[in-house]
This record gives sequence, structure tokens and C-alpha cells, in this order.
Amino acid sequence: MTSVRLRLLVLALLPLIVLMPLLLVAGMARWTADYDRVLIANVESDLRIAEQYLARLLAETGTDLENLAGSAALAAAAADGVDSRDRFLESRRRALGMDFLYFLPDQAESPWPVIAKARAGQASAAIDVLSPEALDARAPGLSDRARIDLIPTQAAIPTDRAAEDRGMIVHGASPVSVPGMQGVLVAGILLNRNLDFIDTINALVYLNAVTGGDRQGTATLFLDDVRVSTNVRLFEDVRALGTRVSAAVRGAVLDEGHTWLDRAFVVNRWYISGYLPILDSFGDRVGMLYVGFLEAPFAAAKRSAYFWMLGAFGFVLVLSIPLFLKLAKGIFAPLERMTQTMSRFENGDLSARIGETGSRDEIGTVASHLDALLREVQDRDRILNERVEARTAELRDANAKIEATFRQLVMSEKLASIGEITAGVAHEINNPVAVIQGNVDVIRDVLGPASRPVETELDLIDRQISRIGAIVGKLLQFARPGEYSADTETVALRDVVTDCLILVDHVLSRKAITVDTTFASAPHVRIDPGEIQQVMINLFINAAQAMDEGGVLSIAVEPAQQNEVDGTRLIVCDTGPGISPERIDAVFDPFYTTKIGEGTGLGLSISQTLVQRAGGLISVENGSAGGAVFTVWLPAAEALDAAAQ
Repeated sequence: MTSVRLRLLVLALLPLIVLMPLLLVAGMARWTADYDRVLIANVESDLRIAEQYLARLLAETGTDLENLAGSAALAAAAADGVDSRDRFLESRRRALGMDFLYFLPDQAESPWPVIAKARAGQASAAIDVLSPEALDARAPGLSDRARIDLIPTQAAIPTDRAAEDRGMIVHGASPVSVPGMQGVLVAGILLNRNLDFIDTINALVYLNAVTGGDRQGTATLFLDDVRVSTNVRLFEDVRALGTRVSAAVRGAVLDEGHTWLDRAFVVNRWYISGYLPILDSFGDRVGMLYVGFLEAPFAAAKRSAYFWMLGAFGFVLVLSIPLFLKLAKGIFAPLERMTQTMSRFENGDLSARIGETGSRDEIGTVASHLDALLREVQDRDRILNERVEARTAELRDANAKIEATFRQLVMSEKLASIGEITAGVAHEINNPVAVIQGNVDVIRDVLGPASRPVETELDLIDRQISRIGAIVGKLLQFARPGEYSADTETVALRDVVTDCLILVDHVLSRKAITVDTTFASAPHVRIDPGEIQQVMINLFINAAQAMDEGGVLSIAVEPAQQNEVDGTRLIVCDTGPGISPERIDAVFDPFYTTKIGEGTGLGLSISQTLVQRAGGLISVENGSAGGAVFTVWLPAAEALDAAAQ
């Protein structure tokens, strides 16, 4: 039970406990959203700076080529011959920091759009991706510089490639306006491993120490999804060249062409990131430009703000509790005494009283009235206990008589019902059975010798008609066992099993049940053949009903002793679900059945009666591999004869 002090404390502090946290949560959520938007806006601004630098590099490349293509120095070198021209171009390549620079005559074919624009009279530069063969064709050994071994990267799309051997280049071309040179100048700057290029972007973007200090700011150039130029660190002094972008970013940027502005997992840490798709001169997405800064410092700042506000709230709450308790002590003390008194009273201490509270207000009045009520309850409880003790003895005797009478009534009702059932069965079955028997006799008389081909079937009908009559007699025998007695014979259980399997074959075949029989040499037993046949058929049909999906019915006949008496044991096993432990002791009770609406619950009870009358035992258990196992033991005929002498 919650104390009064605590409940009143919670009630008084509820606005502070509930409303203030809600306001804190709402305020922090709004502040966090605004804070995240500022970070995204910042990385978007950084991405635009990087994009502008790349655009400027392309523009400067085109301008440098255009100036060179129309320069007097080129005209003078060309006038001195091809070798002089090529030496001049090589010197200008080194001066301009290009990886290749060559003259392409108009008659030479080329698929590149930048060259097509140059031939149309317009100098231009674009990003293009060249194969290893194309790189080496423009500058020997350039493919080796471009090759980057791939490093397995968390969250990246799986790939079978071991290396990225293509080269991403700044590809520029300009028409030549020098007499005697009909063609274009073509130049390229390899961006793979171009750390000056990426470090320049990083320096331009992250000028401040908030996002760029201590290697927090990073920039990367991707060829497809592979980092070919980056200042992201794989280890302390190892750049993450050859690592790959996550599958989520690749799908959004390269596959769908969107700009990514969100947090992203970069190599081994989370960054506030911006990714921009890079298009080649054909308009295809061939890579990405990335800038981003570490998320961890800003996440730590947010957590620090959360903890500071929660600490301030807790400090205010801790100061409020003792202040409230001190002011409310005059109310708490009497109420707590009432609570303690009621708890003692509920636990059986009927003499518990509140006593003088020292309060003259409503609480003191309630305490006095409560003490008066407790005294009255104590007096009434004493009188009530005396009356209850007297009536309890009377009810105990009456209940014992009622239970005995009820058991007798239930048994009488059951026996009466069985008597009515058996009388009806005898009347309703014996008449049609007599008609069947009469017609079989007529068939024999009419056919005469011609009935010999079906004599076996007619004899089988005779035996089954006799069995029907015997079953009806067994029902009467179960209801009034003292009025009937069976004629016993010496029989072999294996022969009875064979006959019974023929009778239930249609049931077993319909359910696709396989029969596995094991017959050992066992002594004969003395029992009415119809009775033991009835017991077996009941066990076989019950086993078949337990195996709705098919299974194996195992039947064994073997010699066995029971209390040092020789006999024969019949074992019937199925592969069904078995019998639940709480029901296994009730299966032989009269009227007990698990087939509600189908069985009468008398089959196993009658079987037990028949076996016990023959001096045998029947039991059931669940097999170790599942299914139910019924065991019938009957004494050997020789043992009965020896006991009778």
C-alpha cells in the first residue's frame, strides 16, 4: 500500500513532476531539430563550396587550353616541326600540372564530347572516366598511378572486384587556331590519388576550427562508389583510399541522382555528410563529391545540454520535496497513524486504535469516529465468530451426508442409463440380426450346393452375427455382471489378433496405417473368444483414431510372468500423440471419452472388466518415442488348471 505521505507528496508535486518534464522534452526536441537543421545547412554550404571549386578547376583547365591553343609560342614551336611542337607541349604540361597534353588532328576519330565541342570551335572541360588502356595510351604508366586496391568496407554493397583500375580525369579540349595545325589540344588531370586536389577542397571548405579542426572536416572524391581521393583516415596516418560508400548513400546519389544531406557512416565513424553526384561529359553519373564533419562533437554537445537541463530539474525537485514535507507535517502524521492502525486491524489486531491525535480539525474528528467504528466491529466480530463455530459443525456433517448421497445418486443414474441403453440395444439390434441370420439360412437353402463358392463368406457372416449377439450380451453383462457368465475356451492370442486385423482392415487402410506384428511362442489362455476379440478390436480402433495422419500400429504377443504366474502378454502401440499425463489415470473409468459426441466412454471400461474377469490385467502408458502403449496380460490356461487342482 502506498503511504499517505507519498501520495500527498506526488499530488502536490504533480505539476512539477509531469508538466516540467513534458516542457523539457518538447523544448529539447525543438532545440535538437533546429540544431540538426543548422548542421545540415552548414554541410550543404560546404558542399556548394566544394562544387564551385571543382567547377572552377574545370573552367581553368578549359581556359588554359584555350590560351595555349592560340598562343604565339605554340605557333612558333609548330613552325619548327613536329618534334619541336611536342617538346613544347610537354613543357607546358608540366608547367600547368597536367598528366597528359597532346595534339589531336581533325582526321583522328574520338568519341569524347569535349573533343567534339572543341572541333565545333568551343573549348571545354569535363569529368570523364578512362579505362586502364586509355590511360596508358595518353601517358605511359598512368594506369598504375590510377589503380587503387579495394578495401572491404562496412555497410557497402558486396562486390567481387579487387581493385579500381579506371581513372577519373579532368578532361579538356580546345580548338587550335595556329596556322598549319588542324585539330584540337587535349589535356587531362588524373584525380585518382590527387591529394593536392582534395586537400585544397578541404582547406577551402573548413576554414573554421568548429567543423574543420583536429581532422573533423573531411572531403572525398568518389569514382563510382570507391574513394579515389580523400583525407578521411582509415588509421592515424593512412588515408581511406579504396574504401567504399555505404549502400544507402550509393542508392540515393548514384542510382537516383539525389544530393545527400544527412548523417552517414563514413568508413568507421558517423559524419554530418553531403554527397553530390558527378556527371561525365556524356551526362552519366560516374562518381560523387563528398564533404562532411564528425558528428561526435556535436552529439556530445547535445548530450551535455540534455544532462545539464535534467540536472537542473532534479536539483529543483530535490529542493522542493523537503520543503513540502516540512510544511505538510501536520497533515501527514495523523493520516499515517490512521493508515498504520488500519493495517494492524486488517492483519487481525482488532484491539488496534488510533488514540489521541492532538488535532482539533477535520482529521482529528475522523480519527475519533474511526476508533468508535473499530470498537463496534470488534464486538460484532466476537458474536459472529461464536455463531459461525456453531453452524460450522452442523454444515460439516450435512456436507458429508450430501456428498455420500450424491455419489450414490450418480452411480445409480449411470447404472440406470446403462440398463435403458442395453435394453434398447438388445431390442433394436437383435431383431435385424435375426432377419440377417434368417436370410443367410434362406440363401443356403435356396442355393444348396451352389453356395459352396461363398460358403466362407456365409460362415463369416454367421460368426459376426454371433459376435453381435455376444456384444449385446456384454453390454448387459457390464450393467448387471452378476446375472451373466461367459463360456471360456482355450485360445491362442496370435490367432485372435490375425482374425481381428481382418475385421478392422478397412479402418486401417482408410487411414494409411501400417501394421507391424511380432508373434513369439506364447502359452494359450482361457477366455471367451468373443470377449478377447472385443477387447482387441477396441484397442485397434482406438489406436487408429489416435493416428489421423497415418502411422504404424505395432502389435506383439509374447510370454510373460505376472506375480510369478505364467501367462501371455499382448502389447498394442501406436504412433499418435499419446495421452496427456493428467488423463492417463482416467481412461478406464466408465463414460470417460476424449471423442466428445462420438464415443460412449464404455469401450475401455468394458475391456477392463472382461480382462479382469478372465484373471488378467490391462494397463496403459505413454511410449518413450511417443504414442500410447496398452498392455493386456492373461494367465496361461495351464496355470489356471494347476491353481484349480
